[in-house]
Amino acid sequence: MAGLNSILKIFLPKDRVFFQLFENVVDVLVKMGEKLKEVVNEPDFDERAKLIKEVEDMEHTNDDYTHQIFTELGKNFITPFDREDIHYLASALDDIADYIQASAKKINFYRVNPNDTGIHKMADIIAQGCVAVHDAVKELRNMKNMRQITDALVMINSIENQGDDIFDMSIEKLFAEEPDAKEVIKKREIYQVMEIVTDKCEDAANVIESIIVKYA
Repeated sequence: MAGLNSILKIFLPKDRVFFQLFENVVDVLVKMGEKLKEVVNEPDFDERAKLIKEVEDMEHTNDDYTHQIFTELGKNFITPFDREDIHYLASALDDIADYIQASAKKINFYRVNPNDTGIHKMADIIAQGCVAVHDAVKELRNMKNMRQITDALVMINSIENQGDDIFDMSIEKLFAEEPDAKEVIKKREIYQVMEIVTDKCEDAANVIESIIVKYA
């Protein structure tokens, strides 16, 4: 298998287009995670709307990168790793961006005051999850720093667990303290969508783990 991998490397595209596109995607994900934190920390509705528009623009940029990945997948016979894994990873990263965008949009759509401990904690770990996904994907180009990849994957798993805990505690607090049933419904949905972002980070981590098991 080692000999076969060495032969395949000779025929890989010199520009490593897939790696560059994946790196473009995770660069934007980090920016989206940070922008989401700005959204939840902005008290003014109109100013928050401007920040949400920036999140939407970033998501559209990532849609373009994802489309390019799928286009290249159709054009290239030889790929740096399994075609299915490229597709799975592109889809998982796209899902992260989609749910970050959904989290930001729902805050203003429901006119919820984001000055909420659960929302802030979720935004913080989402930003951390995006950085960890970024760090793992960046190392796929050479797969020389396996420790950095595995550390990032462990971090993503921890963040997903934290997301579950924050969701549970936030829901418990919400039902105990919020008398308005409409607010309960709205905030619960926001917590849920934000928690899904951490699930999607873990999905991406699982694909990356599968790739490194096959090719490292």
